[in-house]
Amino acid sequence: MIYESSYDSGRLPYKPDLTRGYWAKPSDFIFTGISLVFRLDTFSLAWSLFTHVGCASILPYLISLFLFVVPIFIMQSFLGQFSSSGFISAFRIAPLFKGIGYVSLAVNFAVLTYYSIYAAVPLFYLINSLRPTLPWSCDGIKEWSNDFSKTELRHLCHLLSNDTPPSNFSWYLVHEIPSNLYIGTLFNNTILYDGVVEGHYFSWQLILCTLTVWAIITGLFYNWNKVEKLSSFLRYGIFTVLILLLITVIRFSFVPKNHWNSFYNFFIPDWEDITDSISNAGIFTISAFGVGWGTVISLASFNKFQTKIIQNSWTICLSQMLVFFAFAYIVYVTDTYFEDIKENYNESRSESYATISHMWALFLSTGSVMAEMSWPNLWCILYFTMLLIAALITMTISLLSTLQSLFDEFEILRYQKNEVTFIAIGVLTLSSLYTCSNKGTFFHFMISNDTMVTQISLNLLLLLVVLWIYGRVRFQRDIEFMLNQGIATWKIYMLRFVSPLCLISMLLLNFNFFISQMVALGICAFQHIFFVDSFLPVIVALFLIVLPWLFVPGYMMYIISQTTGTVKTRFRRCVHPVDWYPLEMENRIRYEQVMRNEDMTHQLNPLDEETET
Repeated sequence: MIYESSYDSGRLPYKPDLTRGYWAKPSDFIFTGISLVFRLDTFSLAWSLFTHVGCASILPYLISLFLFVVPIFIMQSFLGQFSSSGFISAFRIAPLFKGIGYVSLAVNFAVLTYYSIYAAVPLFYLINSLRPTLPWSCDGIKEWSNDFSKTELRHLCHLLSNDTPPSNFSWYLVHEIPSNLYIGTLFNNTILYDGVVEGHYFSWQLILCTLTVWAIITGLFYNWNKVEKLSSFLRYGIFTVLILLLITVIRFSFVPKNHWNSFYNFFIPDWEDITDSISNAGIFTISAFGVGWGTVISLASFNKFQTKIIQNSWTICLSQMLVFFAFAYIVYVTDTYFEDIKENYNESRSESYATISHMWALFLSTGSVMAEMSWPNLWCILYFTMLLIAALITMTISLLSTLQSLFDEFEILRYQKNEVTFIAIGVLTLSSLYTCSNKGTFFHFMISNDTMVTQISLNLLLLLVVLWIYGRVRFQRDIEFMLNQGIATWKIYMLRFVSPLCLISMLLLNFNFFISQMVALGICAFQHIFFVDSFLPVIVALFLIVLPWLFVPGYMMYIISQTTGTVKTRFRRCVHPVDWYPLEMENRIRYEQVMRNEDMTHQLNPLDEETET
């Protein structure tokens, strides 16, 4: 045995899960990878800025893919595929940094505590789309608008008219859209997503929708408890979403009053838009890795050992770009359709509310656009079904990734997979009920923003661990052995130097993004501290976002204390890979032979493997 065992470090050896399984088809990794772009919480302020420049972001998007997105995607795929383990156990490559895996575990659970709202809202609108008259149509408004005057109703039904509302007109109706206002009826007609509104209201309809969503997730993991079976559902579900998305894009291209110049402006932007897009494109590429962190590692762990991850990574990321622009076009058309209201947003005396409402344009504002189409019920059913399935797929993949990482790391949990799965779903279900309130639907943005910043930081740490601690030579050797093909050294150097600089530049050198992030973090900090009626979000942010970062230095101190020798010797042992080998015995034997031959080549000039970087 040429590789080092955990026994040598005074720890129990890693025991791989031989029953974890593989994808039913090799293409399932590609489909699930593409579906990572379904993380609909990316519709943030940065997304709304992006929709104004349209396809101007294609060029900087492609540059971002080449410089750091695809390289990091390949690196994460390598960790999972080579080790056949999730995002915790994969850090056997440098055990000192396994705390990163525990941070990822907390981030993924944090995302799952609020992400059900992205499925519950489409489900609520889907159910109401089955009514003969859409509630957000001009005829349907009368059924739930008892508090609105005739003047207000007339204005809501003629949003694009140039009529000037009277002085006593409700201010927020000037800037609202009927399908946006409709969901406010669930909370005693309060302004949804307003963090400072008085009163705390829960919606029993959203609670039922949330419980239904988690019941569907439970059924999926109960009936398809093997990855081979679950991958079939994911494959057909993702394919369904892509088909419905294509139909939706085509239909939105022919909405009433949608001038062809908006279509032209989106796909053929001017130079000014291209310049503006450079400062925004980098942040959107974060969606390539899905919600939370480490999902790519877990998905790749279900690949066969010699799956061509480089080709697949490019296929996935380029396909994600097309899906991303498809969603962007829908928002762009909706934004253009309500151009007058968008301008009123900028002049509104409730700018924060207008911004947050615009973030949900994909879910809410699109309803009023489809209400003026022919056969509006049909299009609403297809559209909200697409959003619902997309959210369910995102939740399923994130939960699968998280649970499999737990089973890979903790052997005792493998014998109680069903119990652990359903307990986790139960806890997440109860935690997500808070998002069914008017406060919860707003404050989950705090956690979403925190996890986005955390994701960038973890990618930087991953580059440090793999290419600087584990080492460029060993990384290149392993990936060439796994793929059975040579890798140009300049590509490794680009991943080692260029990609980290791009991530750091995206955070620090991009002035617009940096300022917006600082403002967002300041707002989040203010909300975490001063909103006394939002105790639960503070607890969630503290335990699932802040405290997990203590695992990184805490685990370092713990693992060093478990070894013997001087501080330098202990550090060397803790950063040296242990139990790092392919899962299948045939590949493991071949890997040992490669490593043994490498050692024999350098026997006249010994190399200290522990210090190689």
